[in-house]
Amino acid sequence: MNDREQRLIDLGYPIERSTPEGVLVDAVVVMGSIVYASGQVPFDGDVLVSKGKVPSQVDVAEAGRAAALCAANVLRAVSKSLGSLDAVERVARITGYVNSDPDFTEQHVVINGASQLVLDVFGQAGRHARTALGMAQLPLGASVEVEMILQLKS
Repeated sequence: MNDREQRLIDLGYPIERSTPEGVLVDAVVVMGSIVYASGQVPFDGDVLVSKGKVPSQVDVAEAGRAAALCAANVLRAVSKSLGSLDAVERVARITGYVNSDPDFTEQHVVINGASQLVLDVFGQAGRHARTALGMAQLPLGASVEVEMILQLKS
């Protein structure tokens, strides 16, 4: 286990915890150095822990914690696909989707949970570009979904 996986564990996200698998691929490597990681919703094992509209059904703080869990799930999937997070040079981009009430405009605050987790795990290599979007609905009614693009070490 490397330092990045250990940091993820120390933050409360056991690396061996997996999420339900479907027909998609968790991560695809293209051009030998870019990893497109599939979006992950806030599953803790096989339990979806945050469902509903933000902020009427899920408050902003809870949604931020859900975004961190989504990011942890992406990193777990990437680690599983690559064999280690040590293979990652940097996190290039995060896209976060928030199941939002129509008048909610604080999606960026929610997705800060994902960004902070990535910074905590990767340090400066976790500084990334980001988009935070409000959505009318997300899979399974999840409150948040996060996907990433990462660069591999050469």
